[in-house]
Amino acid sequence: MQNTAFINTCVLTLALAGMSLAQAAVSPEQAARLKSELMPLGGERAGNADASIPAWDGGCTQVAPGYKSGDKRPDPFAGEKPLYAIKASNMGQYASELAEGTKVLLKKYPDYRLDVYPTHRCAAAPQWVYDNTAQNAIRATLDVETEKVANAYGGIPFPIPENGAQVLWNYRLSWQGGDTINSPFDTWLMTAGGKKVQATRAQYTYQFPYYVENGSLENFSGKYLIGKLLTELPSSKAGEGLMTHWDLDPANRAAWQYLVGQRRVRRAPNIAYDTPDFVTSGVGLFDEAFMLFGPTDRYDLKLVGKKELIVAYNNNRAGLAKSDDLVKQNFLNPDLVRWEKHRVWVVEATLKPGKRHVVPRRTYYIDEDSWQILMADGYDAQGKLGRQMYSLTLMAPDLPVLTAQVMWGSYNLDTGAYFLNSSSNDLAVQYQKVAKPSASFFTPDAMANENMR
Repeated sequence: MQNTAFINTCVLTLALAGMSLAQAAVSPEQAARLKSELMPLGGERAGNADASIPAWDGGCTQVAPGYKSGDKRPDPFAGEKPLYAIKASNMGQYASELAEGTKVLLKKYPDYRLDVYPTHRCAAAPQWVYDNTAQNAIRATLDVETEKVANAYGGIPFPIPENGAQVLWNYRLSWQGGDTINSPFDTWLMTAGGKKVQATRAQYTYQFPYYVENGSLENFSGKYLIGKLLTELPSSKAGEGLMTHWDLDPANRAAWQYLVGQRRVRRAPNIAYDTPDFVTSGVGLFDEAFMLFGPTDRYDLKLVGKKELIVAYNNNRAGLAKSDDLVKQNFLNPDLVRWEKHRVWVVEATLKPGKRHVVPRRTYYIDEDSWQILMADGYDAQGKLGRQMYSLTLMAPDLPVLTAQVMWGSYNLDTGAYFLNSSSNDLAVQYQKVAKPSASFFTPDAMANENMR
């Protein structure tokens, strides 16, 4: 089959390279595929054999009539009905198309189900992002030892990936809708006993210097993402702040935290790996934030290949719901979560010898069209599947983007507790592009001044 041949070609290419540390860009002949059998960001243009996955036709870029910037995005597929539902009783029929964590949830809860809808390949980006992606394909390189990326700007760095590290960098450097984004959010915890708790309300503003439309590789500093989080609720956390500067060279990454009790900003080198994430009251880990946060250099990353998987996708309806309707005991309300079949890249992350992490193995599932991480299964030291990370991608045709930066979280498959982060369900404003602030906005001093009470 076409998918298998393509994956085998990637594996053979890597083997012939002798597992060199510096992964070279692809040839101009390979890059030309981005204008033929591959879509401009790297996914296969064609649908699958049984047409359950359609061909990509340019993505979803039609803005709903009357939509205004900042409004909640409507569900363009509100009139559709599920094609079928998957429950514990019939999951065997779909086993090859389900992530392992999804199977555990179906087995654990008899009333859990997946409503599977027609697949819509909504991923899209502006033409200049497509153009930069084509250039990156023949110039971008990765040092797999240091995780350093070079010669990439303004598009997907490795649209024709050869290894797992490149695939994860494609997520880090994926198009998120603009160079500056504001995303007010709530974090909801559901306890094992069925109690819904608000862990955080915050404002998160982040800037992508990597995605400045009129910028260039020559003028790019190397910092691809700069973020600032300002906490509003609960009152015990109000005023706390977090700032991160992520660089194409992970050695140059930096993070700062503002602590109200100390009334000062301090460097925060532990904002990474398996440090408990204070935004989720310690339930989640920092490297689970936004599905992937910070370096992965403690892991060996293996590109397993590509497969067809039933995943949560195009969840504008879930984004419109009130949190009380969406966040239910044990799992998100199946009536509100939309599932579709898509092709995903599968990356296995296995802890390196001598390194430590409370989740020594993860399996990441990455959308071939948008490079968003849709799910990740996490295993403990005994090899038991104990957690599943998930994202309910939001489709924003006004930007245009399909993003996993909102409505993501994690299920504890042992206890039944879970959380939903980056939720704007009970807020008036949703994920939106905003004007670029002054350079001082993303400095530690500015964060201290804003948070002082």
